[in-house]
This record gives sequence, C-alpha cells and structure tokens, in this order.
Amino acid sequence: MIFKFEHPWYLLALLLVVAALALLWWRRDRNRPVASYSNLGLLEKGGTTLRSRAWWVPTVLRVLALVLMVVAIARPQSGTSSREITSEGIDIMLVLDVSGSMKAEDFKPNNRLYVAKQVIRDFVEGRSNDRIGLVVFAAQSFTQCPLTLDYDVLTGFLDDIDFGMIEDGTAVGMALANAINRLRESEAKSKIVILLTDGVNNRGEIDPLTAAQMAEAMDIKVYTIGAGKPGNALYPVEDPVFGKRYVYIPNEIDEAVLQQIARQTGGLYYRAQSEQMLERVYEEISLLEKTEVKIKEYVQYRELFGYFAIAALACVVIGGVLSTTWLRTLP
Repeated sequence: MIFKFEHPWYLLALLLVVAALALLWWRRDRNRPVASYSNLGLLEKGGTTLRSRAWWVPTVLRVLALVLMVVAIARPQSGTSSREITSEGIDIMLVLDVSGSMKAEDFKPNNRLYVAKQVIRDFVEGRSNDRIGLVVFAAQSFTQCPLTLDYDVLTGFLDDIDFGMIEDGTAVGMALANAINRLRESEAKSKIVILLTDGVNNRGEIDPLTAAQMAEAMDIKVYTIGAGKPGNALYPVEDPVFGKRYVYIPNEIDEAVLQQIARQTGGLYYRAQSEQMLERVYEEISLLEKTEVKIKEYVQYRELFGYFAIAALACVVIGGVLSTTWLRTLP
C-alpha cells in the first residue's frame, strides 16, 4: 500500500489551525461570560453533570472538521503497486566426465567426481529462470537429465551419478554432440554447454573438434574445464588380496583440444587444479552468463478526498446539533 498527497504544500495550512488554537487558548478567560449569584451554595448543590463536563466537544469537532478539510484539499491518495517481471532465460547443458580417471584423489580429501558434483550442485542452486540439463559420459554418453526448471529433480539426478554406470573410456566428442542435440530446438536467447573432463578423447564416433563445429553452427557457446593437478595423481585400486591401495597415474588432459573447442564457440577454457579453483570456475561462468531480468512497476492511485470531506462535514453537523440542543449554553 502506497499513500501520498497530490498537493502536500496545502498541509502548511495546518500551522494556521495550530496558531488559531493557541490564540483561543490564550484568550480563553477573557471572553468567558459572567453570571451573578446571590448565594454560591446554589452552585455547590447543583454539582457537575455530564453535560457540563462535555462543553468542549463542539469546539473540538469544529477544529477537527477544519483539519480534515485541509487534508482533503491536499488530495490524499492511496495506491497499489504491481510488478511485471520478464526474463530471457539461458539454456545450459552440463556435461560431466564419469570415467574411472575421475576417481583420482588430487582434490583431497575427495576424488574429482565427488568434488565436481558438489560444485555443480552449488552452481545449479545459484541459478534462476534458466533451464538446465545434464549429460554424463565415459566410453558412451547419455542424457542424465533433460533441460528443466525443476532444480530439485536435476540435483536428484546429479546425486545418482557414480562410477560404473557407463563402460570406462572418454568420449568427449560424443558427449558434446549429445549436449548440442539437446539444445538444437532451444529458442533461448543464449545457449551454453559447460563440459568438465580430466582425460583425452579415446572413444566415440564423433571427434571433439567436429562437435565444436556443430556447436558453432548452432550458435552454442562451450565452456571447457580440465580437472586435475599437473603430473601424477593418487588413484585408488581395489586389490582382491590386499584390499584398497593407491597407485600413481599420470594426469592426461588434452588442453589443446579443450582450448580450441572453447575458442571456436566463443567460450573459455579453464584449468581447475583444486576444489577451490573449480568453485571459482563455475562462479565465473555464472557471472558471465547472467539471465537478463526486466522489472516494470505500475502504481494505481485512488482518490481519498471524498472520505475526508464527508468526515469534515459530519463533524460540522454533529458539532452544530450539539451546540443548539444538548450542549446549548446561555449567552
């Protein structure tokens, strides 16, 4: 609810009302009528009545009527506001590598896949008005979750991701092509793919650079992320005799291809060597790809002049009736 006066400067007239009241109060004893009594005992026997105690009511009503008229002339108005919100959402396909190499624990104390899932969850929860989907890949690729605005469903599918759900391998090109196919019919103003991998393309029928050409042709921007520290990384191995043990495996990321994919499609390439760096990567991408939200606010005002004018008239009438009837005084 919004309240305002169309002509607020008229309220300055209230100062004159205050000045008039002050003057009347100062002169209250000078104009009081005097009556002679032969015996003051008559007054003591009469006592005070409700009528005598309410002598001030007509005066207060007249003053109140004057105040209400001043307020009415200032044109009080009440308004209700409404908003029209329009947004041009972004369609985002998240592509996540779930191959065996993502078990490497160089993002201590957790492996790469665990950290990636947590960071992606934070990324999703930080978005609004965007459709987001999820593609996972190893030797093959499939859509874990189609484009959706239901982020609870999406994060539920994200939680279900684990090793072993796909044959081992790294089909970067197929995964990118799958994500592009999901965005092919999109009418969003902006369409992007965020691809995270820690390996080299070694499976699939589509080359990563061929998939990048497809993305460029469809005006789809691809951000690529290479996950893992340079050099060797600790990799857990389940030994049937000695149980779980660790071996060192080299971290092989085809950075040249990932950089070319990003450059060709207008995106960026990032190298994340720790959990904190990966968090910053997704935060930066989220800032770069902000949804444009337009807000128009409308206010509809309603005149309140009549209410105050009627109230002022009522005060005048009631005060006049009381002064000539129940509260009538002798001259």
